[in-house]
Amino acid sequence: MALKTHRLAPLSAAAPDSVVIFLHGLGDSGSGGLLEIGRIWSRVLPTTEFICPDAPFAFDMAPPDFGGRQWFSLREFSKRAVDEGVKTAAPILNDYIDHILATRSIKPTQLALVGFSQGTMMALHVATRRAEPVAAVIGYSGKLVAPETLIAEKISAPPILLIHGTADETLPFTSMQDAEQALKAAHIPVQTLACPGLGHSIDDAGLNAGLDFLKKNGI
Repeated sequence: MALKTHRLAPLSAAAPDSVVIFLHGLGDSGSGGLLEIGRIWSRVLPTTEFICPDAPFAFDMAPPDFGGRQWFSLREFSKRAVDEGVKTAAPILNDYIDHILATRSIKPTQLALVGFSQGTMMALHVATRRAEPVAAVIGYSGKLVAPETLIAEKISAPPILLIHGTADETLPFTSMQDAEQALKAAHIPVQTLACPGLGHSIDDAGLNAGLDFLKKNGI
């Protein structure tokens, strides 16, 4: 399944030497707020291309003309439904990452995944099961899906940064703590940042930490 791509070309106007793929949350789209983060980060990373694909499926909890997208349905927000949803969408995202690597002629170590909410669920699941580790994974306001299967299914161990607001009303702050524990148990390097008083969102502290993490890991 081809995903529609929204992109910001490198400010340098040259071919990109690295790519950051943003994975948006439920009901958003590739042209939404996440790509605006690329406009901020590109000032420091002028040779990086920032892209954000539309998730593969129409958002099913809004009218058809709403225009939002989803990686999988959350009409039934049960563990079983979420686990199955991530597994169904994972091959689509994997194919998309392979496509970006091939068309940009870059290595996995020149590519980072940055997710928000449902996009974080996808990034954490896919990145730890790819044959070659990507340069970095940043997960904002998300969770690790099916942590009990991670040790058995883990293939690679990319460096991961998790950022979460302590007042998140959608996915509780404990989601980050649970993910950190499971990732460490699977011997995957993980750092965390708690954002005091922040809800289901991204603040300046999170943006700055994300940018520093990308730079630290070769983007």
